[in-house]
Amino acid sequence: MRIGLIGLGRIGAFHAHTLKGMEQVDELLVTDVVDGLAAAVADELGATAVDTPEALLTAGLDGVVIASSTGTHPDLIVRAVQAGITTFCEKPVALAARDAQDVQRRIAGHDVPVQIGFPRRFDAAFVAAREDLVQGRLGRLHTVRSTTLDPAPPPEAYIQGSGGIFRDCSIHDFDAIRWATGREVVEVYAAGGNRGADYIAAAGDADTASAILTLDDGTLAVVSNTRENGRGHDVRLELLGSQDSVAAGLDDGLPLRSATPGAIFPAGPPAYFFMDRFAGAFRAELAAFVDVVAGTRPSPCTVADGVEASLIAEACTVSRREHRPVTIDEVR
Repeated sequence: MRIGLIGLGRIGAFHAHTLKGMEQVDELLVTDVVDGLAAAVADELGATAVDTPEALLTAGLDGVVIASSTGTHPDLIVRAVQAGITTFCEKPVALAARDAQDVQRRIAGHDVPVQIGFPRRFDAAFVAAREDLVQGRLGRLHTVRSTTLDPAPPPEAYIQGSGGIFRDCSIHDFDAIRWATGREVVEVYAAGGNRGADYIAAAGDADTASAILTLDDGTLAVVSNTRENGRGHDVRLELLGSQDSVAAGLDDGLPLRSATPGAIFPAGPPAYFFMDRFAGAFRAELAAFVDVVAGTRPSPCTVADGVEASLIAEACTVSRREHRPVTIDEVR
């Protein structure tokens, strides 16, 4: 099959190596807005460089992977779907929930699969924790804890175009909670603070945030995020039930030092880069996408899923700004 790739930044370059190594991919075509980057990647991997996304989308592709900046996602998704190309797009669907909903409306009449990139759905530990819940091993779920603590803040230019911590960082937690529990979020209460980089506060954003989500069956989910967790990259999902509890990410790489005398857990070392923590998950989600392109499985994470995560992020953004609970229906 012929696969196109738009965007060759950190994650795009990683995807290029993954796709080139797949036996199902006969030809990989790449493009990027940075002059010379597509040619350099093409030379390194034996791929084909294309000048523009427009040219790429008319090159007879079977599937396309969109890894460009978030602001380009809505237009590229719509154009790819209208061209009949099975599409993978990194999260989020759009910076604003209303724009994500607009994408959903514009592609509704097309029978073209779209997969949104939320790699935690493909992490082995997350999958195992979800399976414990689905199989009834945990009993009645009462609390979910989802954690994303990044070791260092991204550059100022990235923050200015990120849409804020809830839309950029917490959105992974929001999707993981919906996916793992099979429930919908009905209300949020969120808060944020600034104890680190001045440019984050200057952008009107928070460098640390927490949110309490109420699910449609009454289960409470607690989300914790920060841009500055010096010990390492901490990503966990904890499902706490009436019969048993399970955690994904509670392993020797946990970037948390025990103060108990004699304790040797976690043994370390922690991960300091999200692509180290989730390298296997990124590869697994692209393998799933290749199956979607081949027509052997449906999209495992649809635009509708991406819209719901964006709506939760929107509600948390409003809640933090206005210091009050916000229902999802209010922002829908």
